[in-house]
Amino acid sequence: VSYSSVLRSITQVALPMIVTVLALALKAVIAYLLIFGIAGLPALGVRGAALGTCIGRIFETILLLILVYVRKTPLAANPISLFRFNRPFLFKVLKTSMPAALNEVLWSVGITSYNAVYARIGTDAIAAVNINATIEDLMFVLFIGLGNACSVMVGNKIGAGGKDSAFEYGRRFTILGVAAALVGGVLVFSMREVIIDWYRISPSAADSLRGLMLVYALSSWLKVFNFMLFIGALRAGGDTRYAMFTELFSIWMIGVPSALIGGFVFHLPVYGVYAMVLLEEAVKAVIIFRRFLSRKWIHDLVNVTGDRAPVALSTPEAAS
Repeated sequence: VSYSSVLRSITQVALPMIVTVLALALKAVIAYLLIFGIAGLPALGVRGAALGTCIGRIFETILLLILVYVRKTPLAANPISLFRFNRPFLFKVLKTSMPAALNEVLWSVGITSYNAVYARIGTDAIAAVNINATIEDLMFVLFIGLGNACSVMVGNKIGAGGKDSAFEYGRRFTILGVAAALVGGVLVFSMREVIIDWYRISPSAADSLRGLMLVYALSSWLKVFNFMLFIGALRAGGDTRYAMFTELFSIWMIGVPSALIGGFVFHLPVYGVYAMVLLEEAVKAVIIFRRFLSRKWIHDLVNVTGDRAPVALSTPEAAS
């Protein structure tokens, strides 16, 4: 993941994409063979899926490292040099990255809290939530790509001194993402009954899934709006502390209390609780949109300011 992220950040997006596609194909084939015991292999069921995933990941790592050095990318450094860095550089990296890392951890805990509330509603409720989550993930893949692309382009523009262009990139990517999400929401809504028929679930679970998919279809644009501004703009601009505090406030002061109130006070069905949780997304959208318009999120983390001027790297040896 680290190597793929760095390659994307320096606009070499084709290499990690090709490696990922090959690894996914290998994982799918191996998992299929081991789940059902095809071609003389043992039928391992879910353990076969786990083995396929593990083998696919190992293949992905080895192939990526080989191509990084064979193609002599900027990451093809002496492995020992990867562990050499001075203290100011380390603190600079940690100052930017640790809020983002802490944000992800606490966000995961918040999502787990939501699922705990859904599970207490009933087995059919959590089954419907898991199916809906799968549909969300399938649809969100496109927006993860858009968000990462936005982050790369915004970060590069900020580093090059083009702050106005960085703002404009963030604005355009957000509009593009929201427009695509609206279309995706229509597709989800129109395919509800078809998708429900794919699963062998109880009538109660089917009703819950139907309600969840309706709420998601109506709100997917809001989630994408927040994702594009968070990942594509604020984090790309180095505004990770503000993003972290906004995320923590929205989840723990709005989202989790709303889930608890909806599930245990109002005794709403699971799609009602899911809708109440979306209050967190609405509050977050207002906060980060104002931050985005203020342009205070744009921090140049590359060029040195102050008494020392930026050092020009004119040779490959100096650059490395």
